[in-house]
Amino acid sequence: MGPLVFVVMDGIGIGCGDDGDAVAQANTPNLDGLDKVSAFRELKAHGRAVGLPTDGDMGNSEVGHNAIGAGRIIDQGALLVNNAILSEEIFQTDHWKTMIRRGQEGGTLHCIGLLSDGNVHSHESHLYALLRNAHANKMSSIAVHILLDGRDVSETSALIYIDRLETLLAELNASGEGFSANYRIASGGGRMVVTMDRYEADWSIVERGWRAQVLAEGDSFSSAREAVEHFREEKPGMIDQYLPPFVITQNGKPAGQMQDGDSVLFFNFRGDRALEISRAFDEDESFDKFDRGPPVELFYVGMTCYDGDYGIPKNYLVAPPSINRTMSEYLAAEGVFQYAISETQKYGHVTYFWNGNRSDKFDEESETYVEIPSDNIEFNERPEMKAAEITEHTLEALQSGKYKFLRLNYPNGDMVGHTGDLNATIKSVEVVDQQIGILKEKVEALGGCLVVTADHGNADDMFERDKSGRPKVDSSGTPKAKTSHTLAPVGLWIYPKRELRQDLPDAGLTNLAATLLQLLGYQAPEGYQPSLLVQE
Repeated sequence: MGPLVFVVMDGIGIGCGDDGDAVAQANTPNLDGLDKVSAFRELKAHGRAVGLPTDGDMGNSEVGHNAIGAGRIIDQGALLVNNAILSEEIFQTDHWKTMIRRGQEGGTLHCIGLLSDGNVHSHESHLYALLRNAHANKMSSIAVHILLDGRDVSETSALIYIDRLETLLAELNASGEGFSANYRIASGGGRMVVTMDRYEADWSIVERGWRAQVLAEGDSFSSAREAVEHFREEKPGMIDQYLPPFVITQNGKPAGQMQDGDSVLFFNFRGDRALEISRAFDEDESFDKFDRGPPVELFYVGMTCYDGDYGIPKNYLVAPPSINRTMSEYLAAEGVFQYAISETQKYGHVTYFWNGNRSDKFDEESETYVEIPSDNIEFNERPEMKAAEITEHTLEALQSGKYKFLRLNYPNGDMVGHTGDLNATIKSVEVVDQQIGILKEKVEALGGCLVVTADHGNADDMFERDKSGRPKVDSSGTPKAKTSHTLAPVGLWIYPKRELRQDLPDAGLTNLAATLLQLLGYQAPEGYQPSLLVQE
């Protein structure tokens, strides 16, 4: 058999087929053609099938690629943190106790993170549990630096989460016994412009967060609600993820400028958008990504370890999932030459997350990783993204005859889908479909096998919906845009057609590793979820 090419169409799930389904609305002749000549089935890509706490939890690219690469269900960050809080193990860690002690000695605890219940990067309930425990331990001063979501949740839902947090803070401030509590929101901003950059795409995002959160520099307001309402009035149509940074003042002074002796907790559990801000806090004077200003003696802690290979951050509360015996490790040991490619936005997913949260290659000689730099623009402005370049490089790798297994990720459906722009998302799906057609032709000429799937849903539903499934509409009758992932299953196409097993109705992404290994002529390691193919 020729090379095996595995394609992840990021965020392109199987929706209900109505006007809000950008996948169904798109012109996709190549995927439609694959339907007729390929083995096809649906796969679960969310909830417990990928190691998340409940089946109401949306899948995401991190857990999706973990699941595919690992070949088995691994408890993911959200579930690990949930369990650590329920068991109270998180409050027994040395690092939490150190933050409590510093707070009792007069320091402020600064909590930075994404304020929502999206459960992709964070969950507000985790922050609430930490605040309550700090209060029970008579910590006097806490400043919360909120990152506004509008991406994993409704695009203009920020005030819901702000009001809930403010209610809790007021409750804690009023209920201290034997000490005076000053718990407040100190700064904020949208996640796509403040703090949460990834893969070093744009360090200025992290710098804006640093200036608001650490140095208390930025537009000032008396409350987070006032800030959000101001920006929405100033620029109608602005959604939460793009809100500018802001600083809250109390009695004319910043509510949360960081001082010597303070502690900082980054309460996101997902790693990709936590690495750069962690480096900014952890690294010594050799840090050169931006000017951090006058040095401040701070104790920085992450919710979990965001990069185990490089030890980022140095201190954390919850141990990350341990993922060994991944598919790539197995193939490297067998001497199989592998090729992985995407553009910056998803490069880490086909490398780091695919390899079980491992930054380095398993074998330098047999593995090739290629990153195409992403554009620093809003993705709906150029829904093509770098799909053509990804295909071009993959064709060159195929032509070389060097690689037996090639994996690639087209980010378009996910990154454009997150903007809430239906027409641009339809275009993004069509672009990916065009690339599938080009790849199919080349793989066919080489006598290889093409496997196409997705890591989770997103583009398949671009409308917010009520409980009956009908689109929610605004005052003009226009459907409200949805920017988050979905609970949709994803498709699996295998070309040329193979016979699929009929006894695995609940199969999900974790079944793909054994399937790919079987196509390559290998037996899956013990403990892997079974292959979807009939044994030949």
